[in-house]
Amino acid sequence: LYIERDDFMEDAPKKYFRLTPGNEVRLKNAYIVKCTGCKRDENGEVTEVYAEYDPLTKSGMPDSARKVKGTIHWVSSEDCFDAEVRIYDRLFMVEDPAGDERDFRELLNPDSLKVLNNCKIESYLKDAKASDKFQFQRIGYFCVDSDSTAQKMVFNRTVPLKDSWAKANK
Repeated sequence: LYIERDDFMEDAPKKYFRLTPGNEVRLKNAYIVKCTGCKRDENGEVTEVYAEYDPLTKSGMPDSARKVKGTIHWVSSEDCFDAEVRIYDRLFMVEDPAGDERDFRELLNPDSLKVLNNCKIESYLKDAKASDKFQFQRIGYFCVDSDSTAQKMVFNRTVPLKDSWAKANK
């Protein structure tokens, strides 16, 4: 299965309630898993995360009420597809560019658009049409771009969600 890259940290600080070695989290609408380690590539980038699942923790099972501090979203590696995701942010780095004396080009936000390729998307979105809207958990609200085709789906973030962990680490 695939999880968000931000949902794993090998050396996590104390109040990080996502996946980290030795820590348990709930997979949204599934089981509780405990991280047992990870694999890195030649550049030190994490490529795989290893975990054990507790088969008694699925909803309706005896241990399903067990408390864990984190819940993460996931997609099945056998039941997902790749898509382009466009993350839009504010166009300017200042709140009021008209009130700033600098040339407006100096005020442009270089991160106003990030294009992410090969994002793993749940299979039911494969039939989505232009302008259809969805919430991607903990990331934001997205709509299907008119550039989308059956061979290449494109999703645009229209509204981000508050991420208290990212905010705390700025």
